[in-house]
Amino acid sequence: MTTDISGNSYKILVNGIGSVLARGRDKAIIKVNSILVETYWHVGQRIVEFEQAGKIKAEYGKELLLRLSKDLKTRYSKGFSRSNLQYMRLLYMAYPKRQTLSGKLSWSHYVELLSISDDAGRSFYEKQHNSRDTKQKYSESRN
Repeated sequence: MTTDISGNSYKILVNGIGSVLARGRDKAIIKVNSILVETYWHVGQRIVEFEQAGKIKAEYGKELLLRLSKDLKTRYSKGFSRSNLQYMRLLYMAYPKRQTLSGKLSWSHYVELLSISDDAGRSFYEKQHNSRDTKQKYSESRN
C-alpha cells in the first residue's frame, strides 16, 4: 500500500507540521524573553548593590553607568548602552522581588513600563499587557 503524497492528506500533514513548528517557536521566544528579563534584573541588582555598598552619589552613578557600558560593550558586544543599563537598574528597583516579574512580558514591554514613574499607573498597564497576552494566547490555542 502506498501513500499518495500529492493528495489532500499530505497537505494536512504539512500544515500540521507547520502548526507544531509555529507553536514551538512561539514557546521558545517566550522562554528566551523570560530568561533575558531575569538576566537583566540580576544585572540591575548588581548595579544597585554596587552603588549602595559604595554609597555612590548621583553624579558618580552616571559615571558608573558610562564606564560600565563601555567595558561591557567591549567585552560582550551590544545590549549594554548606558540607557539600557539604566533600565536594568530601574527594573530591579521597580521589582525588587524577582518573582513579581511576569513571564509573559518581554524586555521591550518592561522598558515601556519603566518609563511610567507612577507605581499604580505602571501596575495598571502591566495588568493590561498580561491580560491582552493571555486572551491572545487563549484564542490562538483554540484555532
